[in-house]
Amino acid sequence: MLYRIILSLRHLAYDKGWKKVQKAAVPTICVGNVTVGGTGKTPHVELLLRLLEFRAVAVLSRGYKRKSRGFRIVQETDTARSVGDEPLQMARKFPSATVAVDKDRLHGCRELAAGHPQVIVLDDAFQYRKLDASLKIVLVDYSRPIFEDRLLPWGRLRDLPSRIRKAHAVVVTKCPSELSDEEKERWRSRLRLKPEQPLFFTTLQYERPQPVFPEGDPHYLYAQKVVLVSGIANDAPLRSHISDTYKIVRHLRFPDHHAFSRKDIRNIAAAASQTPIACLMTTEKDAQRLRDVPSMPDALRHRLFYWPIRAAFLSQEEESAFQDLVLSALEG
Repeated sequence: MLYRIILSLRHLAYDKGWKKVQKAAVPTICVGNVTVGGTGKTPHVELLLRLLEFRAVAVLSRGYKRKSRGFRIVQETDTARSVGDEPLQMARKFPSATVAVDKDRLHGCRELAAGHPQVIVLDDAFQYRKLDASLKIVLVDYSRPIFEDRLLPWGRLRDLPSRIRKAHAVVVTKCPSELSDEEKERWRSRLRLKPEQPLFFTTLQYERPQPVFPEGDPHYLYAQKVVLVSGIANDAPLRSHISDTYKIVRHLRFPDHHAFSRKDIRNIAAAASQTPIACLMTTEKDAQRLRDVPSMPDALRHRLFYWPIRAAFLSQEEESAFQDLVLSALEG
């Protein structure tokens, strides 16, 4: 109750104009949520980068758990420790985009605007009320609906669930590949969206596994067994996907954004040695942090692979409607 009161008073102060709200000098698209991690923000930011690939795009992230401070442009040669795993992943996958980190989003937008981007995509800035984004997109995890959740510390909601009514669009993520129209309508009803709020549904698509290190041996991909290493908020979709092809003989779980230590690597190596022919599989985000580990044993460098994912709409109609929404926000 105390947390709810604090959140309500904070939002009231911004809604009434008692606290100042500003817009950036260029159009901004915010991708956020009202829960603690696990809704798929990074794949959906990447979805926007693919959609806007022929425009000058910048991405601004806080760079969660990074060791550096202030505004910083992310380089492909940076480490996850210095800039954060998610910004580094996007900088490496989309070299034509400018990726930056800054806890102060207003300052970060001012710095990026000097490079004259056509749009700035804000990663996880829905709770940053000082900045009023041109387009606010809120993500909701299909397997963890907010209408069945509770506020922290008893649940995973970090913001009032009613706040999604302030979004310009809501996306239900990590859905099954097919949903009936009836179920989509049930989601709209239970989310209590406004009639004019568009609701989209996306799923995760898995691409071919890639080596974490250049010397990765692709022969391990033909093994029937996998040792899984994961340090993300919700690895259930990945575990389900891997189980369709491999038998997971060991699963080493770590906290979200975990910085792997030498002890962790020894534990991974010990698990791998128990099944010498098994492939070592991890997530794309974890791969950024595993590359930071000094003196990674060669035995692991040859066997470590990650499974890239991308967000995709359930229908071409939804994808077209989403594109129209994004482009109209940039033009308006």
